[in-house]
Parts: sequence; C-alpha cells; structure tokens
Amino acid sequence: MANALSPTTVSRDPTIHLPATTDPPGPNNPPKQLVWLIFGATGHMGRSLVKSALVHDDLVAAVGRTFENSPAFMQRLSGDHSHYIGLLCDVRARDTVKAVIEKTIAYYGRIDIIANCSGYGVIGACEDQEEYDIRNQFETNFMGTLNIVQLSLPHFRERRAGRYLIFSSTSGALGVPGLGPYCASKYAVEGLIESMLYEIDCFNIKCTLVEPGHMRRDDNDPVVSPGMDPSLINPLPAFGHFFIKPASEPYSGPTAPAAHAKRILQWLGDKQPTSAVKAAELIWQLGHCSFPPLRLLLGSYAVESIRDRLKCITEEIEDWKHLNFPLSDQQQQQHSSNRSKEETTASKSEGEDIQTTASYTPIFE
Repeated sequence: MANALSPTTVSRDPTIHLPATTDPPGPNNPPKQLVWLIFGATGHMGRSLVKSALVHDDLVAAVGRTFENSPAFMQRLSGDHSHYIGLLCDVRARDTVKAVIEKTIAYYGRIDIIANCSGYGVIGACEDQEEYDIRNQFETNFMGTLNIVQLSLPHFRERRAGRYLIFSSTSGALGVPGLGPYCASKYAVEGLIESMLYEIDCFNIKCTLVEPGHMRRDDNDPVVSPGMDPSLINPLPAFGHFFIKPASEPYSGPTAPAAHAKRILQWLGDKQPTSAVKAAELIWQLGHCSFPPLRLLLGSYAVESIRDRLKCITEEIEDWKHLNFPLSDQQQQQHSSNRSKEETTASKSEGEDIQTTASYTPIFE
C-alpha cells in the first residue's frame, strides 16, 4: 500500500498531539492503562484505533458486525495479543449491544472508553432511496449510537467515570448532495450527543463527537502482534460502509448534483488527504486527555468545509435578522427616526474621512 504508516512509528511522532489546553497524555499527564470498547472495529478507522490502543498497551474489546464477521475472525484480529478480545454484535439489535457490554465488563472488570466507529450510508438522490435504505441508515447510525449509550450509561454512572468517542462526520455538520438521509442520521447523532453532554457531565462522563474528513486507508503495519491475520494487513475495500444506489433517469446525468458524492469518491480514489493512522493516534490521546472537546475535527477538509458552512449560516442570519422581530407602528416610527439620525451622522463622518485620507499614506505600499 502506497504511503503506508505504522501505528508504532506514529505513536512516537512528537508532532502528532492534541492542544495543550486538553492536557494530553505525556510527562505532565502520564497515561493510565484504560479499557476500550470499540464498535465498528473492522472498518479502516476502527481497525486503526484498535491497533493504536494496543500499541500504547491499553486493553481492547473490538466489536465486529455479526452479519459480516465470525468469532474466529474477530479473535484473529490482533493475533494472540493478551490485551485484546474480539466480539460481535449488530448495533441495530439492542440485545446484542447489551451482551457485548456485559462480556467486556466480565472480562476486564470495567469499561473506561467507548468508541463507536460503526456506520452505514447510501449514496444516491433522496428521491431514489427506498424506505428500507433510509431506515437502515437511521437504525445503524442513530439508533445504534442510542443503544450503545443507553445500555452503557448505568455502568459509567455507577463508576462516576467514563468517556464516549462517537464518530460523526462532516456530513453531520453540512448537507451533501447524494447523501441526504445519511446526513440526516448524522445530524441526529450530533443533536443527541450535544444534548446528552449536559445531562451526564455531573457524573464525570465526557463525550466527544469525532468529525473526520476524507480518511486515507494507510494502515499497513503487520508488527502490532505476531500471527496477525493477513486480511488485516491488506487494504480494505474503499468506502466499504457505503452502498451506491443506481440513479434513476432524472438523476443519472454526468453533472447531476445528486451524483456529487459518488463523483467525489471516484475522484479521490485512495488519495484521501487525512491519514487514518495519524487520526487514530489523536483519538487515543483524546481518550486519555483531561479536558476533551465536544467536537474534534480531523483533517483540512473537515475544518475548512465546516468553517465555511458556519460562516454561511452567520451571514444568512445577519442578512435576515431584521425580519425576525416585527415592530409595532410606534416602534417603527421611532426606528425610522433613529435610522435617519444615523445616516446623517454617517454622512458627516464620511466627509471627515475624505479630508483625512488625502494626507494619509498606507504603510503597506
């Protein structure tokens, strides 16, 4: 795999670290051995996070999907590593989520961090997606997250400690043509976690929404453990958790907006700008830092696209805010009078500025 990175090498890179304001693990905050429960551990982000946690000598319960993986496969996920167990569940099925949580507690005695890397999306126009497609995305992305949180909160509350690292997406902060229901499910996750944050902070339980940009599959490290399954060294299918829905005639044109997401994936190929291995190292630090943020944006695409989206929202609010508070007739007259005074004052100021500018020479020219 081109540009492959080793989790071991990345873990020693001093340039990859969270801001000092989070009090990241280091000399001033020595990391303790924590227990991770990682859902979606067979995807390229989940797989990288499993390896990163093991490299740092943490304890890991890695959860694969019942309809894709076998118990034998999950046990081979990291060879014979003594700090690892492999489990299976379907996050849509509440009983299987409960069983995974109980097995992890029984094996390690506790859970410190729950990371939900699971997800499913359908690429296609909103009109083309059937009810089954839409429900499956919400059942996986939203209800799956809700199942994990509701079933694990009693354990965290009892311990008065715990941390959730919930993988959202840039699609949880902006709309993407061709990903309408997927975006809607991620918006729902964002609203759920942000609301819950205020409810559980008094129990010393922390939450972070991880919003990655386009993630590159660059994990090619075979040395985390002897005997690692070869399938975990080879590249995963590109965007394996997305299904591309065939477009109907109105949305099948080469420049159709609904095909935007599909075109982006085809254009990027395996050249996504953000490293999954480096992102996993930052997420491991996020699990060990003292002051985690509500949101962690990973990669320049995530930062720039979400910043632009927020800028557009702010500008739109400013453009239309005058319509939001209708004035009575008396208030309208007073407003008009004040506005006339402001315009008169502004005209005088402009005249003074013109005189001043004539004798001013910019220092940058």
